[in-house]
Amino acid sequence: MDYQPRLDEIKRLLFGVLQAPQHLRALLPFAEIDVDLMQQVLDEAGKFVAHEIAPLQRVGDEVGARFEGGQVTMPPGFRAAYQAFWQAGWPALANAPEDGGQGLPAVLEAVLYEMLTAANHGWTMAPGLLHGAYECLRHHGGDELKARYLQKIATGEWLATMCLTEAQAGSDLGLVRTKAQAQTDGSYRITGGKIFISGGEHDLTDNIVHLVLARLPDAPAGPKGLSLFLAPKLLPDGTRNGVFCERIEEKMGLHGSPTCVLRFEEATGWLVGEANKGLNAMFVMMNAARLHVGLQGIALLEAAWQKASAYAAERRQMRAPGASATSLIQDHPAIQRILTTQRAWIDGGRLLAYRTAIELDMIKHHPDAARREAGQRWCSLVTPVLKAAWTRQGFLGASDCLQVFGGHGYVREWGIEQIVRDARITMIYEGTNEIQAIDLLLRKVLPNGGVALGALLDTLAADGPLPAEVQQRFEQLRALTRRLAQAAAGQAELPYWVADDFLQALALALLGWAGARIGAAQQDWQAPARALRHWVLPEFALRLQIIEQHLSETGTTHA
Repeated sequence: MDYQPRLDEIKRLLFGVLQAPQHLRALLPFAEIDVDLMQQVLDEAGKFVAHEIAPLQRVGDEVGARFEGGQVTMPPGFRAAYQAFWQAGWPALANAPEDGGQGLPAVLEAVLYEMLTAANHGWTMAPGLLHGAYECLRHHGGDELKARYLQKIATGEWLATMCLTEAQAGSDLGLVRTKAQAQTDGSYRITGGKIFISGGEHDLTDNIVHLVLARLPDAPAGPKGLSLFLAPKLLPDGTRNGVFCERIEEKMGLHGSPTCVLRFEEATGWLVGEANKGLNAMFVMMNAARLHVGLQGIALLEAAWQKASAYAAERRQMRAPGASATSLIQDHPAIQRILTTQRAWIDGGRLLAYRTAIELDMIKHHPDAARREAGQRWCSLVTPVLKAAWTRQGFLGASDCLQVFGGHGYVREWGIEQIVRDARITMIYEGTNEIQAIDLLLRKVLPNGGVALGALLDTLAADGPLPAEVQQRFEQLRALTRRLAQAAAGQAELPYWVADDFLQALALALLGWAGARIGAAQQDWQAPARALRHWVLPEFALRLQIIEQHLSETGTTHA
């Protein structure tokens, strides 16, 4: 029951609903992109994932990464699979040709990583930060650093980490204590400790490039005093740098990915970007990662759905309503409800995530400034929704899929319990879901009184006629946003209480829009559409009611 990429479903969304090649051909770097080329890339990616990565899912969990004497040994087969991965050019898919990349659209990379995560989340953690590290170094690194490291990262020959978190500084990066001291040769000596570093030590590649947040001696307090440094495991002369792995965490899931505690002892590093502006550079990496974490939620839900759907098609239990004999459990309404509900979340999430990846290329390459601005607005608003709402559903939906197995789902034999365990971390890393909700409402929506959100909803409406219920949700969101902006002026704490409800409401409104688009293009989408209508979208009214209750307690009147 290894995961198998369902490329027909992916292609129907990309080519039939989103018409991705037509939009991408408007961009100069992709003028030659067509359906045939995109299909060829997806087909080869699907084969690689199915044959090389999916079979390592169980050994990654059961054997796991092992730590001994400061060294980490990855599970059997992981290194060979990774070497085949980078040598085949997969990490370089969307990177610039001048950096060793293939210069293909970001949406192809997004689909690749969705499939990789569904097949083997633990293994995929290793290359998962490569693109973010590449973008960070490409935009903020000096010429010498880029000459030495950019192509190695772009091609995946060397893997990279993101070293932010410290024991006393989780989400509050202003509390970071790691120090950096300038040297006469232009380098820096970095001293301090970092925790929760995915892939901080391993044997997949010969070198590991660490991107580290640290504080210079004269830096101001708080997040504005952080600088970003590049500190490799091996220095240019081949000697070992002062970066040491003290242990790897014993975790609930993701056993195939070593989560490391790293100690920097006067490690040699070089400044990336400007002093005291490290967060500007690091957020390039974090924002790239957040879309991929949203895709992880979708991918893990797809993997769980595949297992549950296959089991339901084979298992016989009791008589389904209207049947005369024992039935396959897929014929029972309770099981159909579970499976079709997850299908609606998967397909709707894919449409939104793939559209977001297309918008990333619009931001980079479209000649019209207004179109680039629209792309930026889309990514700014939709990315935190994808990260928070779809990782939540990835975990909860995977748990629902486990329910299809009954007691068999709770034992390791069937592999569904591993997906539930692995999925839980996606709600936490790359900014907890609570932080995503606060970021969305307090930084992206309320500061301009909802103008940006209104423009996003206008964009969706312009894509084609909207069903009345979709339009109604949009109008309710507009009105609610105006009232929240008014109330927040006098009740600064209010938005923090309702941020999660607002994000979930927006997620449901977007999901309703995506479902309408899919249903209009695909005649066989009736069952997920019914699940969406009956069991998912009614939550929209509940979320609005919760926010309305908070507003009424502040004495805010209807706008």
